[in-house]
Amino acid sequence: MELLTSAQMRAIEEAAIASGEVTGLELMERAGRGVVEAVFEEWPELAAGSFRAVVLCGPGNNGGDGFVVARLLREWGWEVEVFLYGDAGKLPPDARVNFERWGELGEVRAIADLEPHGCELLVDAIFGTGLTRPVAADLYGSFDGVIDCMDCDRRVAVDVPSGLCADSGVTLDAPVPRALPAIRADLTVTFHKAKVGHFVAYGPEWCGKTVLTEIGLSGSETEGSIVCVESSLFDDGYFPGLTKWTCDHKYTHGHALILAGGAGRGGAARMAARGALRIGAGLVTVAPTPGALQENAARLDAVMLQAVGDGEALARVLEDGRINAVCLGPGLGVERAREMVPVVLGPGRAVVLDADALTAFAEEPEVLFGMLHEGCVLTPHGGEFARLFPDIAEKLAAPAERGPAYSKVDATREAAARAGCVVLFKGPDTVIAGPDGACSVNAAVYDRSAPWLATAGAGDVLAGFITGLMARGFAPMQATEVGAWLHVECARAFGPGLIAEDLPEVLPQVLARLEAGWAVSSSGLTRGSLR
Repeated sequence: MELLTSAQMRAIEEAAIASGEVTGLELMERAGRGVVEAVFEEWPELAAGSFRAVVLCGPGNNGGDGFVVARLLREWGWEVEVFLYGDAGKLPPDARVNFERWGELGEVRAIADLEPHGCELLVDAIFGTGLTRPVAADLYGSFDGVIDCMDCDRRVAVDVPSGLCADSGVTLDAPVPRALPAIRADLTVTFHKAKVGHFVAYGPEWCGKTVLTEIGLSGSETEGSIVCVESSLFDDGYFPGLTKWTCDHKYTHGHALILAGGAGRGGAARMAARGALRIGAGLVTVAPTPGALQENAARLDAVMLQAVGDGEALARVLEDGRINAVCLGPGLGVERAREMVPVVLGPGRAVVLDADALTAFAEEPEVLFGMLHEGCVLTPHGGEFARLFPDIAEKLAAPAERGPAYSKVDATREAAARAGCVVLFKGPDTVIAGPDGACSVNAAVYDRSAPWLATAGAGDVLAGFITGLMARGFAPMQATEVGAWLHVECARAFGPGLIAEDLPEVLPQVLARLEAGWAVSSSGLTRGSLR
């Protein structure tokens, strides 16, 4: 599934209009109808009678969509009040037409006249995907105490909640102290394709549930678009051989080496090893310090052991050419990581760097970047990302003064280009980028939400998943996308009460469902249909 920026969506609409495929008025009519149908699908009881709606329209084409929604609800028999922010005389041509069409049915009042009262539906059509500047102080003044007091538990945003940047999921810096958009939606209805901001940063929190509706635009892929990883990619053959094995012995599925730390520090490496083995690596070896060998032997059976005391010992182990993927970081120790990372990176084999392997180079990240190659994957969480890419993290954390705002997608792409390898930037809105600019979002939001995944050791298992897939022969970008997607699916399959050790154990169940053609709603979106 593609995620678009506001500029990409605007270009698609403009191209369709210029080609004669559709008119702007037709797109606006379809959008408004899509909103109404999405509302009735979400709350069927609203289609069964006459209710009261408040529609808030803005000064652009998003406001035009709102006028269509108001007219269609009135035609359905509803009592509808419409409020406009801005000068009606300055509305774009298509929005102006729909303003006048509504004017034949009811009045339009200034949004400043809005007072607290009850309604069954509140429609936010003030600002859409094209918002590029902070919301003006007078609008916030009009909303002061009104929206929060309005007795309505069905709030619908047209495209995005007003004030939210569709490209980044953050809000543009407001002229008054207000950190987030004016209206938190229960349902957001977007058109043609979802936008990046629906899935990252504050987007999922403020959009509520996001519904995608078609408005008759062509569905071809857009250059530079972001991929939202979903289960259909498995069916499309993008991830070959995940559940159907054709080779005949263990070495054909690769040998993964997981570097471990000293005594009492082996749990993280063992969880990574278990993840690599469960996801299909033919062999997995854990390599702790000599003093920790017995401790690990007591906890491991199918996973093999090899004592590695220093860099020279590691180099001797790596002379075995069958070891084709290595994971460093989980429980490794910073000093040990500093010694081991250069040894592993030398030959150019598949390498996953996590946890201590990233922290070890926090003072001199350029030293690490000079050793990396395209066969590497970095898996930082927010703190590790900030230590490796402090200037990028600073840009991401800075308040957005103009739109489109700098996003987590932008930050991860920039980091991957600098590092020269795949970067997985963790979080509920995990973003994965390659050095060539390829990018995908693996968002555990909406129906894929799994907050219990925020548990100690979960990241170690993810590193093991990715390592095991690269041992199997998956390219770094593919392995990272598949590993991250399966990581969330395992958490969802287990449910609340999850601890990290559970993730590898539930993986066979998830893979079995995939092989059986398990139908999952992996995108977090539901697709509406015109009736």
